[in-house]
Amino acid sequence: MRKDYLAFFVSLFLSRLADQILLFIVPLIVFQTTNSVSWAGLAFFLESLPRYLAFPVCGALCDKFSPVRILHISQVYRALACVVAVALYGVFDGFYWIVLLSALCGVLTTQGIMAREVLMPHIFRQYSYTKTLSYSQIADQSGLVLGPLVAALMLQVWAWHWVVVGVAGLFVLADLAMLIWQRHSRVHLETFEQHQDIWLQPLRIAFRHIRNLTQLKRIITLAVGVNLIIGVTLATSAAMVTGHFAADKDAYALLQAAGAVVTIAILFYLARCSLPLKVLGGLSYSMIALGALITALSPGLMTYAVGFLLVTGFDKMFNVYLRSTRQRVIPVQDFGKTVGVLTLLNNLAQPLAGLLIALLAAPWGTQTVILLLTGITALIGVAVASGWHATVKAELDVG
Repeated sequence: MRKDYLAFFVSLFLSRLADQILLFIVPLIVFQTTNSVSWAGLAFFLESLPRYLAFPVCGALCDKFSPVRILHISQVYRALACVVAVALYGVFDGFYWIVLLSALCGVLTTQGIMAREVLMPHIFRQYSYTKTLSYSQIADQSGLVLGPLVAALMLQVWAWHWVVVGVAGLFVLADLAMLIWQRHSRVHLETFEQHQDIWLQPLRIAFRHIRNLTQLKRIITLAVGVNLIIGVTLATSAAMVTGHFAADKDAYALLQAAGAVVTIAILFYLARCSLPLKVLGGLSYSMIALGALITALSPGLMTYAVGFLLVTGFDKMFNVYLRSTRQRVIPVQDFGKTVGVLTLLNNLAQPLAGLLIALLAAPWGTQTVILLLTGITALIGVAVASGWHATVKAELDVG
């Protein structure tokens, strides 16, 4: 592998590893401190909402400024935020500093995700976009494999605030890898004239594309269904494993790692074969809904693990379908701003799922809430499939 490709993927891996450690320890620390599923769901809502609200602005910035520079800013400031949060914890105490840190790092993570999204089609021009996405997400998922395991190991030795210091070091290493990529890369990015306004005008352009392109409306609707399941799974998995099924945090870390391993296996398959986009979308959506149904009805940890692995394993297959579709239809000069709005619309369902857990888990029970959201997801899938078949039939009748 070329040095610049290797450095790019190493940076992606280290950045994801650091971010995943934070995502792992926040609901776990909150649940262990409060012994409340509702508080864990609220913490997930507070840490996830800002990262999704930031997508439109971060996308517009990537169309307006160098995505390489934006990526550097993302990684350096996340490292700095970790150090500041630990200092504030030392002065004022309280677990809420880790929730605030995760919210801030979430926004900066969004900035980095959007920068990489804009960069990748230019870096890997000689490969198909589906293959590029598959390999990049293998690096991403490798961070997911090691993130929970590294976090659990670090928590065995250190208090959570020292773990956060270690996360800061990982962000610094990720930025150093990007500097190595920049030194060896031969990529020349095409630039386009943009409006001075990074707020309203980019939103108007993005919503115009969404209104006019049927494929974008379809993938937004499907992504809402998927992210309801992803959100409720992320918000409840720590409480389900360590609370409802009375396992320890090592079992929780192992389950998270197993999900990432399954995902990597699926991504390797996608990188080496060619499946139609419609098959990618339909198969991944169906398996995610089935996995959620199993988690909602599972009587024990092993059954829950099967459902969890289906949800997490096929999530990235759906992600490849979604990103491949939008890369095909969005004009390149508006790619960042449109993807930013798309990602916001797609992912608002995740913090909403966390909020529903916070409100309904106590009176209804966690698994009942999961079952409710699974039903909504299934109805969304049926509605989109019915609309797609109706559109195809109408086109054939006209033809």
